[in-house]
Amino acid sequence: MRHARAATSRVVVVGGGFAGATAAKYVAQWGGPGVSVSLVEPDATHVSCILSNLVLNDRVKHAALGFNHSMLHQRYGVELVRDRAVAADPVAGKLDLASGSTLAFDRLIVAPGIGFDSVPGLGTPALQALVPHAWIAGSQTLTLRDQLMKMANGATVIVTIPKAPYRCPPGPYERACVIADYLKRKKPRSKIVVLDANPVIQAEPSAFLNAFNVLYAGRLEYVPNAEVVRVSFEGSRRVAWVRNGASEVAYRCDVLNHIPRNTAAPLVHQLGLANVGGRWAGVDPLSFESAVAPNIHVIGDAQGTGLPKAGHIANGEAKVCADAVVRLLNGWPIDEPARLSSLVLNSACYSPITYTTASWLNAVFAYDAGSGLMKRVDASFGEAERHSTKNFEQMFKWAERLFDDTFA
Repeated sequence: MRHARAATSRVVVVGGGFAGATAAKYVAQWGGPGVSVSLVEPDATHVSCILSNLVLNDRVKHAALGFNHSMLHQRYGVELVRDRAVAADPVAGKLDLASGSTLAFDRLIVAPGIGFDSVPGLGTPALQALVPHAWIAGSQTLTLRDQLMKMANGATVIVTIPKAPYRCPPGPYERACVIADYLKRKKPRSKIVVLDANPVIQAEPSAFLNAFNVLYAGRLEYVPNAEVVRVSFEGSRRVAWVRNGASEVAYRCDVLNHIPRNTAAPLVHQLGLANVGGRWAGVDPLSFESAVAPNIHVIGDAQGTGLPKAGHIANGEAKVCADAVVRLLNGWPIDEPARLSSLVLNSACYSPITYTTASWLNAVFAYDAGSGLMKRVDASFGEAERHSTKNFEQMFKWAERLFDDTFA
């Protein structure tokens, strides 16, 4: 990386998760004193979705997954703005905040994560609290954990999986395994039903099919093509309604973990950036600049490039974006042959299968000059042959390295 020019440029980053925190860190580091960086994030602590399923069985403590942004300020000079973005003018270079104040920018990086479609039958916060999605780690993760711990031995749990694409492709199946393992050990007369809106398992099919059909046989029922269209209540029980042709089928349970269909976070829609199917933000993968708004870049789960939506690859997207932003601020090209040939992103993750074992998945995506897209390198794609304690140990080392690279 060449040194940035001396003239001051202003970069504002919205969102303090894996994408946003990484982008703020590396723009500040690579841009040097010629670039000021502000990170807009209302929450003082970001709770990692990575490893959060292990909170459900008390394998990992919730507090261990909370990260603040103090090191970004102390080490790299990132200005921390505890506020919420509400509007932006890409031409004037102005970001409006909920407090009424405004931040000026030359480049705006938006990394707000996901939002959800509304769910018929869960129209109020009180009803939503009874059926936590826990797909944004935090208080709902603890609510779901408490519901599982308090339910009777012999009760039924339902986990639903939304239509792809959604955040963390293996995540819901991993969650089903964690819950099934917990039930097997603590509440052996209970069972879990997995209602998948997709026709097949979306990630690590070998690992999860083995878990569902062998490890948790008789305890876990997997139902594909089962899109939940509404939720209702029968006393203390929950009912997930699945469309079946012209009719609906009711699945009753005591604990319902319904993950609604994912979309980009509300801010992306408010800024008019959701031009991919009305759900995700289309971007140029060379810079992650929006396809519809100049000077605005979208990274992480909200982007609509076809790249997986997960923390590890979001960290990589942030570095590509940070490199491009520094280049663009200095008038340097972003399409140099050397840069194009090295434009590679890795998507890796580990999935706990039992209390002490895990599987893994890996895929590499490289820039394809012919299509202008990031395409999966098929030779790189694969999953673990079997779940193991070694993989479980490696999972924590992998996560620690990612946490350090993002927040420290």
